[in-house]
Amino acid sequence: MSGKYLVTGGAGYVGSVVAQHLLEAGHEVVVLDNLSTGFREGVPAGATFVEGDIRDAGKWLDASFDAVLHFAAFSQVGESVVKPEKYWENNVGGTMALLGAMREAGVRRLVFSSTAATYGEPVSTPITETDPTAPTSPYGASKLAVDHMITGEATAHGLGAVSLRYFNVAGAYGAQGERHDPESHLIPLVLQVAQGRRDAISVFGDDYPTPDGTCIRDYIHVADLAEAHLLAVEAATPGEHLICNLGNGNGFSVREVVETVRKVTGHPIPEVMAPRRGGDPAVLVASAATARERLGWNPSRADLAGIVADAWEFTQKIAKER
Repeated sequence: MSGKYLVTGGAGYVGSVVAQHLLEAGHEVVVLDNLSTGFREGVPAGATFVEGDIRDAGKWLDASFDAVLHFAAFSQVGESVVKPEKYWENNVGGTMALLGAMREAGVRRLVFSSTAATYGEPVSTPITETDPTAPTSPYGASKLAVDHMITGEATAHGLGAVSLRYFNVAGAYGAQGERHDPESHLIPLVLQVAQGRRDAISVFGDDYPTPDGTCIRDYIHVADLAEAHLLAVEAATPGEHLICNLGNGNGFSVREVVETVRKVTGHPIPEVMAPRRGGDPAVLVASAATARERLGWNPSRADLAGIVADAWEFTQKIAKER
C-alpha cells in the first residue's frame, strides 16, 4: 500500500538512498533539506524537493503525510567536540521542532536515523540495544538525547517510532552515494587515494588488541540500510519507541579495508602510520538480532568487496561529472 512520506535530510547520503527506495516501492516522497551538507543533485528524480530547515517543517507537514523519516543532522564527530552548540541546536533543537510539527499535523509515525555513537566505548561485542549508552562526543550525545525525546513523545502522545542505530554505512546505490565535504569515512578516503586525490591513507594506530593491530568496524551496505527503513515504517506502533541496531554482525579491520580497495581498484594504496585517535574503540560490531526479529530485516550485501566496488563505481562517476 503506497503512502506519502516526508524525508528530512533527503539530499544527504543515507537520506537520498532511502528516498530512492521509497519511490521504487511506489510511495510519494517529499524531501526537506537546507543543503547545508546535502547536495541538490543527490535528491532522486521523482521526489518533490523543498529547500528548507527542519525547524520550519510545520510549513509543509499536514495530515496527508503517513510518516516522517528523519535524517537531518550534523554528523562530524570531531567538529562536534569543538562546536558542541551547533550539534545541540540543530540535532536536538531541530528535532524538537520537528516533533512538535508532527504532533500538530497528526503525523504519528517516525523513523529516526540514530547511530552507534550513542554507545561510546562498548562493554561487550557484539553490541546489543540493552548495552549501556555512554557517548564520547557531543554528536553521539545529541543523537542519544533525541532518542530520549522520542521515547517521551511515544509515551505521552502516542507516537509510533523506530530509531535505527547505524554502524559503518558504505557503498552506493544507483545515482546516490557519498559526497561528504570534507570526507571523514574510511572507504571513500581510501578510494580518494586510488583516484590520486590523496597521496596516502592514514592508519590511526596499529597496536590495538586485534589480529592485525588496527581497528575493526562493522560495515553495512547503504542499500541494506535503506531497506531497513522501509520495514521500520511498517513496524512503527503507536505508543512504542523501538530501537534497533543495524550492522552485519562481523567486522573488518582498517588494513582489511585498504587491501580490499587495492584488489577492487587495481591501484596501490600507500599507508602512513599515525597515532591513535582519542575515543576510537578497538572493535565496534553490532548485534542486529532485534532488527531481524522485529523488522524482518535480513541484509544481503555483506561482502566487503561488493560494498567497495559499488562505492568505487560511484566515485568514478561523480569524478567525471566534475
